[in-house]
Amino acid sequence: MTPESVVPAAQPPERVVARLRRHARVLILPSILLIAVAGAAAYGASIVREAWQVLAVIGGALLIVLLGSFLPFLAWLTRRTTITTRRVIGRSGVWVRVRQEMLLSRGRDVTVRRTWGQGAFGSGDVQIDTGHEKPFVLKDVPKPALVQGALQELMGEEQSRVAERRRAEQTMLDGDTVAWGGR
Repeated sequence: MTPESVVPAAQPPERVVARLRRHARVLILPSILLIAVAGAAAYGASIVREAWQVLAVIGGALLIVLLGSFLPFLAWLTRRTTITTRRVIGRSGVWVRVRQEMLLSRGRDVTVRRTWGQGAFGSGDVQIDTGHEKPFVLKDVPKPALVQGALQELMGEEQSRVAERRRAEQTMLDGDTVAWGGR
């Protein structure tokens, strides 16, 4: 058997299965803060007399809204997880982008952890055990049981595909001896 006669099995294309963000309940307090600051700023601007005091009230309100509402929303918006048929990709960061990838063939076990607050809103943390010290964690995803089931199914398919490929490579190596770079 020559190397030219071995045709690798065609791999199915990688498809996106799900795109996830943290549960939107993390935006409840920033939304309440935005509404409260808007009301307080309107009241405060109406009771002060001088123009510089009105500007100070509006400037303070804008600073509070920027730090307490806009930045948490921006952080929520820029953090997302994509699950494909071959890997899990986590992206986060506003100014510094961080990207983490994990091949599904590396995963061993998928568990769901919920706090009482997450349970009340139907969310939870999905942990993928990779056999290393630190598991790959998808934090606060909506419908974690559904995500867990999908990941377990995808991991099983990927691991069986990898095992099949290794068996095919092993049978190729057990066949004829191939000398590379012969004279």
